Amino acid sequence: MRIVALPAVTMVVQVGESPLTDTGTGARHGGLVAGIAPGTPQLRSDRVDCVEIRLSPITACSLLGVAPRDLHGGVTGLAEIWGARAERLQAQLSETSSWEARFEVVTRFLAAGASPHRPDPEVAACWRRILADGGDVRVGDLTELTGWSHKRLWSRFTDQIGVTPKRAAMVVRFRRAFDRLVAGESAADVAIACGYVDQSHLHRDIVTFAGTTPGALALR
Repeated sequence: MRIVALPAVTMVVQVGESPLTDTGTGARHGGLVAGIAPGTPQLRSDRVDCVEIRLSPITACSLLGVAPRDLHGGVTGLAEIWGARAERLQAQLSETSSWEARFEVVTRFLAAGASPHRPDPEVAACWRRILADGGDVRVGDLTELTGWSHKRLWSRFTDQIGVTPKRAAMVVRFRRAFDRLVAGESAADVAIACGYVDQSHLHRDIVTFAGTTPGALALR
């Protein structure tokens, strides 16, 4: 199982006793959290039965209790963030028979540990703008939106979202392209529709954020 970049913070909790193993590091996890651009880590397990929750980076810090900047570049074991609380969550999921009930268990766990922390309103507004524009936004547009300097925007956004504004826009655009390629659209059409300079540009982003090629995605 490969983790692909998403415009979200992803939490995965394994159900049962077979851990998720990061093939790159050998680390074994009962649950893990991946930031917006985690690289392209691959996980394996003897039996993959897991609950996956995607959180907006706007609320992830409050719900998970970890700064998004600390999640960039890889995956983090849920036990490293929550300690014994992660084990309790996994145990409750294993004792719950239906998937609907398991998602309810995770939702309650997140709500119970939520803090009032939220990103700056300006940072949240920039994130929403990047999403609304499908990643096709200039940093200058965001400085104009916030009234901040380029340096302040770069620093505050990276600190609170986990990636730079430019990287965030790249991931949002990549995900648009990824979904279109998986749906069967040609690489040429996707490159044009998603605002890439050319197919080579699209190819680079797919390799960077998905660990594969546009051609391989089309065969899924």
